[in-house]
Amino acid sequence: MARLVKHDETGPYEIPAGTELPAWICGCGLSKNKPYCDGTHKKTRDEGSQIFTYHGDKRTPVTK
Repeated sequence: MARLVKHDETGPYEIPAGTELPAWICGCGLSKNKPYCDGTHKKTRDEGSQIFTYHGDKRTPVTK
């Protein structure tokens, strides 16, 4: 059974200074390189308050 997980963050979290390399952790849940950000969050920029499901490149609004 599928489950809906709502991610409130639409962008990545930066790993604080002091690490060897700059690193960003996925906050949207869509990265294919989890836990690291791969830029996929750019798809979520126009979501507003609406909720969507994502499957590959397809985005579908969730109706209640």
